[in-house]
Amino acid sequence: MTIREDFLRALTEPLGVRRPPLATARRAWIRAVPYLLAGAAVGALLPTGIVALIRFHGVDPSLATVLAVVQSGVLLLGLTRPLLAWQLMVPSVLVGAAAAQGTAAEQPWPWPITTLLSYLFLMVLLAIRERGRTLLAVWVVTFLGCSLSWTVFNQHFDGTSVVVTALSGAVLLLGWSLRGRGEAKRLLAEQEQISGTERARRTLLEERARIARELHDVVAHHMSVITVQADSAPYRIAGLPPAAVEEFGQIAAAARGSLAEMRRLLGVLRADGSAPDKTPQPGLADLPKLLATAGQAGVRAELAVEEGVSALGPVPDAVALSAYRVVQEALANVVRHAPGATAEVRLSPADGALALTVRNGPPPGRAAAVESSGGTGQGLVGMRERVRLLAGTLDTGPTADGGYRVSAVLPLHGAATGTDPGAGPGADTDAGIDPGESTA
Repeated sequence: MTIREDFLRALTEPLGVRRPPLATARRAWIRAVPYLLAGAAVGALLPTGIVALIRFHGVDPSLATVLAVVQSGVLLLGLTRPLLAWQLMVPSVLVGAAAAQGTAAEQPWPWPITTLLSYLFLMVLLAIRERGRTLLAVWVVTFLGCSLSWTVFNQHFDGTSVVVTALSGAVLLLGWSLRGRGEAKRLLAEQEQISGTERARRTLLEERARIARELHDVVAHHMSVITVQADSAPYRIAGLPPAAVEEFGQIAAAARGSLAEMRRLLGVLRADGSAPDKTPQPGLADLPKLLATAGQAGVRAELAVEEGVSALGPVPDAVALSAYRVVQEALANVVRHAPGATAEVRLSPADGALALTVRNGPPPGRAAAVESSGGTGQGLVGMRERVRLLAGTLDTGPTADGGYRVSAVLPLHGAATGTDPGAGPGADTDAGIDPGESTA
């Protein structure tokens, strides 16, 4: 593409943005400001332009009316289509200059004051809507037109062409700079939003991977028990028929294969360079120790277990682990956001499910939070994922006294249970906590 073709395209092809300035503002009166300003400019320049062209430049009244209507009316069009408005205004300026050639020497020519103001207002609309090459092409046309008036109509030269060239260039440059700054801020805001979304997504994936690694220990324990029982059945049970021995062997082989597949999956989920955790997963029996740790951080926490919890029977390891992690995160939030506050952890039955509630009061006095209230809230992600994994429900929110409450209901039916509920990592049942126990 030649320079000439590129220049013509810049003057004829608009950017394509049809919305007026401030169209994205939330308040209606702010969106109406451009229309009010353009309407006021038209209302002032239209009658003034007609009078000035007729009285001071001797233009025919009919032609003066048409020129004034075009030169001021394009400001309303320029709100949505500034380049088209400029294309309509340029011929009107040329026609007006030709019609006012016989003006008195003391009158401005070829830019009457009303035409000059309309042109500069239109430059503002162009600068905040069109691309840089279009603005440069518009200024070049303005400069060439003013230069032509200097040379061809030198007897009328009074300096207005220099003023138009300088002011239009300054307005276009300033508007282009402000528009570029606005675009940069918009792109930065979009990148920040994308980064925030990516951080939230990455946090969610990391939390899911951590939950998978923890549940691996729970499930692996029960699969190991199945394997050992199936392998030792022919030796522990006398008189088994060969078919039963073969069946137990197939069960043991399937269990070992499942364990191998699960370990391979865990290798994918495990972060690079992180060593496997060989400590037993915590459960309900570890809650008193957890509350004691919170007490060392300045939060006095009490554990209350209602009578009906013992009637639920053995709590599956996955439920016990999830309950422990929910309480752990809730108490950590109390330490971070309400240091010195008191907290209560309550376990209760709920129609075949384990219900737990962590409630804390407001911090005493004016104790400053360890973290501001405007945190990311990513700690709730882990709670929701664990509760969702067990098909349970989670409810969080502030209390009337200025504290905070975290309530979760964890169904017991369908959760993985082992043959021996008292064995293995995280196998904590109601037997580990006496009803009515209170731990500070």
